[in-house]
Amino acid sequence: MTGDFLRTPLSLKIAVVFFIAVTFFYFGKHWSDGYQQLVFFNTQRSDPDPNTSPVVSTSPNYAKSFNLSALIDQNSTQPVPENAPPPPQPDASIEQLGIVNENGTMSNEFEVGDFEPGMVDQWVNESQVEREGSSSDFELVKKFGLCPREMREYIPCLDNEDAIRKLPSTDKGERFERHCPEQGQGLNCLVPAPTGYRTPIPWPRSRDEVWFYNVPHTRLVEDKGGQNWISRDKDKFKFPGGGTQFIHGANEYLDHISKMIPEITFGRHIRVVLDVGCGVASFGAYLLSRNVVPMSVAPKDVHENQIQFALERGVPAMAAAFATRRLLYPSQAFDLVHCSRCRINWTRDDGILLLEVNRMIRAGGYFVWAAQPVYKHEEALEEQWEEMLNLTARLCWNFLKKDGYIAVWQKPFDNSCYTNREAGTKPPLCDPSDDPDSVWYVDLKACISELPKNGYGANVTEWPARLQAPPDRLQSIKLDAFESRSELFKAESRYWKEIIASYVRALHWKNIRLRNIMDMRAGFGGFAAALIEQNFESWVMNVVPVSGPNTLPVIYDRGLIGVMHDWCEAFDTYPRTYDLLHAANLLSVERKRCNVSSIMLEMDRILRPGGHVYIRDSLEIMDELQEIAKAIGWHVMLRDTEEGPHASYRVLVGEKHLLRS
Repeated sequence: MTGDFLRTPLSLKIAVVFFIAVTFFYFGKHWSDGYQQLVFFNTQRSDPDPNTSPVVSTSPNYAKSFNLSALIDQNSTQPVPENAPPPPQPDASIEQLGIVNENGTMSNEFEVGDFEPGMVDQWVNESQVEREGSSSDFELVKKFGLCPREMREYIPCLDNEDAIRKLPSTDKGERFERHCPEQGQGLNCLVPAPTGYRTPIPWPRSRDEVWFYNVPHTRLVEDKGGQNWISRDKDKFKFPGGGTQFIHGANEYLDHISKMIPEITFGRHIRVVLDVGCGVASFGAYLLSRNVVPMSVAPKDVHENQIQFALERGVPAMAAAFATRRLLYPSQAFDLVHCSRCRINWTRDDGILLLEVNRMIRAGGYFVWAAQPVYKHEEALEEQWEEMLNLTARLCWNFLKKDGYIAVWQKPFDNSCYTNREAGTKPPLCDPSDDPDSVWYVDLKACISELPKNGYGANVTEWPARLQAPPDRLQSIKLDAFESRSELFKAESRYWKEIIASYVRALHWKNIRLRNIMDMRAGFGGFAAALIEQNFESWVMNVVPVSGPNTLPVIYDRGLIGVMHDWCEAFDTYPRTYDLLHAANLLSVERKRCNVSSIMLEMDRILRPGGHVYIRDSLEIMDELQEIAKAIGWHVMLRDTEEGPHASYRVLVGEKHLLRS
């Protein structure tokens, strides 16, 4: 019969199909007009079981009748009688916006900060270990336990008291440098958050206030409260924006510097700044609003929580000390170096500390010094001022101006002044074999680092053009590559631009807290540059591992910040300081040198509760990473890369919860 229908004329086929369609339309309309609607919906459970199928149920309105005309009449607007009194005006004393407080009145005095119950996990105090196989030598940690409460601010390489006690001398600040635990003696537990820890206040509010219980220390309030650094107000610390030498506020202070030296154009020629002895980093906090990215540094000394305050506020910072070793930044890194009462004797030991500043200042860059020797006329302070003038002249720095309590010098653009000094002038030039970009555990040297004869580093473009312009120093990076470095630079930028765009679309990065970010294997800084182009209100610490090529000069030439580091050791920051840790092709490399679980425990230490981890790496190590992540307490999922399910790479996404015992 089907064959007979197919042999019928085309017009007859069309007529039959039309008749069937009209018939279905008629019965459907009749059904909908004469009967209550049958509405189906998918029931949702508060604790969905992934093993069960969705349930379809009949609407509770089924078989019920409604008098819609009556309902409409009840809600229609009623006429107002002519003699009706006017409606009462709201009392001006009553808040019209906010939430209802415990007294039943509207108030705008409320805060959001407590973790949702689903973000708080009960955890174990002691690690749970399983022994595998016939040999008891191999142990698998199923759960890492919480560390003791006194370790809540533990920095492994700065809090190694056993190593510090064995130092032959601490006269030059050696105790504030890195002294890491011996291999196998590092962190093996989860650093807990303090009691009362809350979700950090978001930027830009965090510039001015943070939760007290996130950094529960009042030493700085007691010592520096009168200098407009910091104050306590109930359950918060407040930051008025002042400092010892700029008690009236950092903004006024920055304006003063720009008026002194009009060539200091913050956010254009001046993009990357080092703030030495930063306090609570108000100088850096206000630079951020001028399109300047600061690196705020201070030692973990008697004011041991100043860097922790800076990071809690959302300001780029690291624990670091001018002592006996080079800081972990490349040569010609900073457009300006600032020291306001930083308590450093710049002229000691033939000026070795100022020579380290000289190494890090870009050719033509500036040194700004605000200190008592600049403006006080006591005999001892005047001697210090003369010593400073003498040393800076021998360094070929050009003394530009002194105004009030601020003095400014400029570093030369080339080596001509160095070569024209009288024979025997100290400090001498460094040996040509010295690499000024070699910084990992390298001692300070009392010599002047020459500038590149080809002018590399001196001719960076203005911000923001420098972000995407391949810098001159790109050509000096030692790479095993057959393609041109410029092509590699551009390819990396395109790659991360596409990846970040996909994260924004698919993973809704604009909806999660992303302020303090670390790229653990930064390359040329393409990941950080892509975030800037997406207009994230965040900053990125670009880490260059010692196991790869030193690309830090390129990162700084782009107007970004970064640091050299060995991931077999702990990082120089406080616990709970980063919102996002990004590791691309890192762990598969470092597992050949050190224990992956040690690296991930360190990642957990520096990650904030509620923060995220993105590990982009080889598929072959993902099972191992997932097991370690679960033992740490992260909530993880494995995602395909853009290449699809058959690619050899995956992305492990982890979220850290607040752990309580």
